[in-house]
Amino acid sequence: MNIQNIDRLVRRAMRAVGEPAARCSLFVVFFWFGILKPLGVSSAEPLVLKTVDWMPLLSPVQWLAVIGWWEMAIGLFFLTRKTTRLAIALLFLQMTGTFMPLFILPEITFQPNGVPFLPSLEGQYIIKNIIIISAALVIGGNLRGYPQSGNHSAAAW
Repeated sequence: MNIQNIDRLVRRAMRAVGEPAARCSLFVVFFWFGILKPLGVSSAEPLVLKTVDWMPLLSPVQWLAVIGWWEMAIGLFFLTRKTTRLAIALLFLQMTGTFMPLFILPEITFQPNGVPFLPSLEGQYIIKNIIIISAALVIGGNLRGYPQSGNHSAAAW
């Protein structure tokens, strides 16, 4: 067996497990971090509460719970292909809020020592979400198209 054959086998194995692994990873991250918010034990709670403090309709603590339930839904929806489009839509809406502290709370998300673009631990926690967005894009790119006209069942997706 030569190196090209080994490479082909490895790539085939990676293709076979890559998407399911990404889906499971997204489920674990979103569901685990999400459930901590309504339980009131999330390490992100102080940052989230400061971020949503200006939002109408609910108190910051209530918004924290809503965000947590939202994140759990994202995680669950990534588990099946049928709900992936919904997961991606919810994820992109959620990520809009996730990146907000970089702009509205720079005193928390960046180091105060004057070095530009030096994120704090909170800023790093936010910026790492770029890889989550990338994983969602790869998963979404592997979805089959919408069903042809005349066949509108969810199973056709």
